[in-house]
Amino acid sequence: MRTSWRWAGARSIGTSHSKTGTPCQDYACAKEFLTLEGPVMVAVVSDGAGSASHAQIGSRTVCLGFLKACRSFLARSSLSSLSEDDVWDWIDAIREAINIKAKACDARPRDFAATLVAVLAGPEHSVVVHVGDGAVVLKQAGTEEWIVPSWPFQGEYASTTSFVTDDPQPRLVVTAVEGIVEEFAVFSDGIERLVLDHVSKRAHQPFFNRMLAPLKISQAQSLDRDLSAALQSYLETPAVCERTDDDKSVILGLRA
Repeated sequence: MRTSWRWAGARSIGTSHSKTGTPCQDYACAKEFLTLEGPVMVAVVSDGAGSASHAQIGSRTVCLGFLKACRSFLARSSLSSLSEDDVWDWIDAIREAINIKAKACDARPRDFAATLVAVLAGPEHSVVVHVGDGAVVLKQAGTEEWIVPSWPFQGEYASTTSFVTDDPQPRLVVTAVEGIVEEFAVFSDGIERLVLDHVSKRAHQPFFNRMLAPLKISQAQSLDRDLSAALQSYLETPAVCERTDDDKSVILGLRA
């Protein structure tokens, strides 16, 4: 049976990380959940803080913890009933998982600092969850415009943002999107300046139209592994790396 969503995703280590021998500190994952209301597509990206010694573990813990929380919630509740308090419960569970890892290796939670940006796309209702930078862009049914429901957060100083591990709590933004989401992209801050106009606070429409075009003609029934490999190759091209030396992650999805 054909699934409701088709998607591709990739992450690539930044050239600055390669030069210093630092591992890729981004993590990204996606999964479609079958619920009583219909299929819900979840895609999440996390960017580990460059200054955090265990950032790559932090970003992985954030993404996997988020998917675990989504699975548990959607197994018993509808996406339309999701509240900000529910998401705070998810964040608290992720923070506790990080605390446990920190204690196990005699480190501090902030050594695992990582952002979180995610979309839960349901049949007629979607939710964007956002801590820090990176972004989700969406295209809804009946329109050609890509919207940015929650803008990347930048702190008081350059290159600063909010992280899931922030004390006493992170800056969490939960945004409900009514209507049918047909296409989406979720990405880390490594490609922000390539795809977002920070002056007008709009998405670069041609970029996303071009990136989603191969998915529209794909025959894959869920994750398109070939397109994911091609996406990773694209992220590693000189044209991209000359404009950003940071780690880069992106997940693209559309209704099949």
